[in-house]
Amino acid sequence: MEPLRETFPFLSRFDAETGRVDGVEPIVRRLSDLAGCFSDEAAYQEALKEDPVVYTLSAVTPAEGDGQLHFGIGRINPGRVGAEYFLTKGHLHVRRETAEVYIGLSGEGLMLLEDEWTGESIAVALTAGSVVYVPGHTAHRTINTGDRPLVYIGVFPSDAGHDYARIAERNFRKVVVESGGRPEVVDRDSLRP
Repeated sequence: MEPLRETFPFLSRFDAETGRVDGVEPIVRRLSDLAGCFSDEAAYQEALKEDPVVYTLSAVTPAEGDGQLHFGIGRINPGRVGAEYFLTKGHLHVRRETAEVYIGLSGEGLMLLEDEWTGESIAVALTAGSVVYVPGHTAHRTINTGDRPLVYIGVFPSDAGHDYARIAERNFRKVVVESGGRPEVVDRDSLRP
């Protein structure tokens, strides 16, 4: 058996501005990976001509099994599709009862939280030095509402799993748009033509 210190990554180093983790190749999400996330299809098709990088995620998975934790460092670029700010796909956990914690490192944004059963939604500020608790049975999406990258850490149980399909089927009921130079949370249905 190998000594614990040689087999377990106790320490990860990261850059709070770039979201890069030493030794981890980030997952890159371009606008073309976010089909169906934005409500303004015409603006989405126009923005696809450039297909910008919307966000990256560096996932760190040190150990599997009961009681273990994984974390990811996300970086969402500033930008909009029509009036909607750049965002992540959003997800529920496969093990619905599992919670997650997000810690803001730099930039400014919002966490859009939606109760799986009632559809009740709330937007919570995610900024440098803030911690957002996401309870179980809650869909969550991260949104950059600032003019520079939003960088954050998400910490979750290793067996939580990510269910993106449920969000792709019905999306979030609320969206965050720029209105008068500020973010505003509105009903998705209010933006449909």
